[in-house]
Amino acid sequence: MFNYPGRKTILCIDDDDGMLRYQKALFERRGYKVLTAASARQGLRIAAICSVAAVVVDYHMPEMNGHEVATEIKRLKPQIPIVMVSSDDAIPEPALNVVDAFVSKNEAPRRLLPVITRICGENPSGFQETRITA
Repeated sequence: MFNYPGRKTILCIDDDDGMLRYQKALFERRGYKVLTAASARQGLRIAAICSVAAVVVDYHMPEMNGHEVATEIKRLKPQIPIVMVSSDDAIPEPALNVVDAFVSKNEAPRRLLPVITRICGENPSGFQETRITA
């Protein structure tokens, strides 16, 4: 992967290590720099000191849920867009009102990257992709 100066950084916060690895690989393939946090508190520390273009946060985590994490990040840096992900589609309305987008983990393979490129202000059609069809 080429190291582009000024490429955008995504912070992924999830207590599920497999999901963090998946998100990191997904975004890095598209040229993003990815920071990961395996706990809410670690994610908040990173968000406070690092310049990130967007945050992806899981809703269900020990110690603090995604709503609490998103609320605190918006308090610290209101301009950062936040995408909440969860396998639970019944997320309370107040939690959804804090974040900029919600993606069900079931739909993450299809929807997470387009949502991130949109909220980071990038035009997905601007990416040149070569597809080889048999």
